[in-house]
Amino acid sequence: MSIEHHHITINGLRVEIVRKNIKNLHLGVYPPNGRVRVAAPLPVSDNAVRLAVIGKLGWIKRHKARFEDQPRQSKREMVNGESHYFLGRRFRLRVIEHTGTSEVVLKSPTKLELHTRPNATAAHRQRVLNDWYRQQLQALLIPLLQKWEKIVGVQLSQWHIKKMKTKWGACNVSASRICLNLELAKKPVQCLEYIVVHELVHLIERNHNDRFVALMNKHLPQWRHVRQELNSSPLAHDTWTY
Repeated sequence: MSIEHHHITINGLRVEIVRKNIKNLHLGVYPPNGRVRVAAPLPVSDNAVRLAVIGKLGWIKRHKARFEDQPRQSKREMVNGESHYFLGRRFRLRVIEHTGTSEVVLKSPTKLELHTRPNATAAHRQRVLNDWYRQQLQALLIPLLQKWEKIVGVQLSQWHIKKMKTKWGACNVSASRICLNLELAKKPVQCLEYIVVHELVHLIERNHNDRFVALMNKHLPQWRHVRQELNSSPLAHDTWTY
């Protein structure tokens, strides 16, 4: 696929433009600091992009302000007493060094144990925790996807979980495939369910237009409230790159 990539400044706002072989222009504002990105069809000029962005300046500013106000965790050091989240609840980490298998154990409603080899690095401890998050998220997703595929009336060919920098989920309509962000394991189950429904609805309507909104209203009437809950929850500390 042919892709062109550059930046322009509009009313003091730095805008990333990515041109590729698509039919419609897509404007997005992304965490952690409200990066503005426009995906545009190859023939669309910078001037046309400029006009589209100017027409959405109020919307862009509101979304940038939301990201600036959103709480963020400090960098995780994977040490005793540190806070970690699972299904919207906060747990205190207890690191237990041993020579057996590395694993994560929920010991109580407030404590999470990380069993790992002596002198393991913070990076290794984080990988063990991420592997556990992935296992838990997979177990939650299987019944959710089975339920909502039937309700929405679609059939997935594949689904994946991975670390994602700018999205909670993504959908490949032509391949009937969706991808979910590993960070969803830290959020309440209703937030995970909202993203599942959102991505499955995209298999019917790829754009965020009136038809998409009507389908979301039909299948998950409270979706706006859940979206607000998800977007106001703490963002993980990360080394954000684009």
